[in-house]
Amino acid sequence: MEIMKLFPAGKDYLWGGTRLKEEFGKNLSYDPLAETWECSVHPDGQSVVVNGKYADQTLAEVLKKHPEYLGDKVGEDKEFPILIKFIDACRDLSVQVHPNDEYARIHENQNGKTEMWYVVDAEEGASLIYGFAHPVTPEHLQNAIKNGTLMKHLQKVPVKKGDVYYVPAGTVHGLGAGIIVAEIQESSNVTYRVYDYDRIDKNGQKRPLQFEKAIEVMDMDASPVVHQKQRTIHYYPGCSRELLCRCEYFETERIQMTKGMAFSVLNSSFQVLLCLEGEGEVESSGCDQKPVRFAKGDCLFLPAGAGRCHILGEAVLLKTRC
Repeated sequence: MEIMKLFPAGKDYLWGGTRLKEEFGKNLSYDPLAETWECSVHPDGQSVVVNGKYADQTLAEVLKKHPEYLGDKVGEDKEFPILIKFIDACRDLSVQVHPNDEYARIHENQNGKTEMWYVVDAEEGASLIYGFAHPVTPEHLQNAIKNGTLMKHLQKVPVKKGDVYYVPAGTVHGLGAGIIVAEIQESSNVTYRVYDYDRIDKNGQKRPLQFEKAIEVMDMDASPVVHQKQRTIHYYPGCSRELLCRCEYFETERIQMTKGMAFSVLNSSFQVLLCLEGEGEVESSGCDQKPVRFAKGDCLFLPAGAGRCHILGEAVLLKTRC
């Protein structure tokens, strides 16, 4: 058993930028680089182990050989349940919606997609779309798309660094330009575009919309006013920890280290560390290897049962488990 450092898959969607290369050390050839799938076994983009005895194998290949690394909560007969990304929205993303599990499994043979955004950085004045400003009907939406007036029906939310947004399946949403997020989501790649600003792709074509499916899965009621809830920060010698999101699919906390911390990876679940700032190293009592170094942009997979872990360094991390 080893702690695995992962190399991501990349995506060159037309709204992406260059910051993931320039600021997070992503050595990928895509231009633009819109997303990096940091911890993924999804066939549309798989992360690869770069250290230790599993080097050059995909995480999917490792977990197929060692399903016990998932943990008891997931079970050896189930698939890896989450996908973790960095997203660089240099331009506005499409207005979109994701289906729930029931719909996606019937119509797409995939999981649905509930997700969480942690805003890693945001330019001044940046905003995102979260749900509707008032109740709508399919007819309202279709006419608004034709007339170019859809935005007046949507709830626009200003964002800043450190904000957290939980986006359950069925919520119409879209990241705005100038935002970098870490996204934790179900392992799925099902997106239904509602509106794409009539943009043209690299082949000179408008990207397709999936309006009919979108209206079958979206919540058309007015969304609640989105504001940042006060989060409880727990302080310890060498670090602070705060819970960002807990839902049926995952639990994510932010760790700010000034010196270091200790935690346990039990048999119940794997854990994933995503470094947002700084650098350090991590070692585990249950893993037969030297401490694994990490820096800004790195992602580490800690198998279930890794035992008592120690991190040393000065860094900001997201820690996710199921």
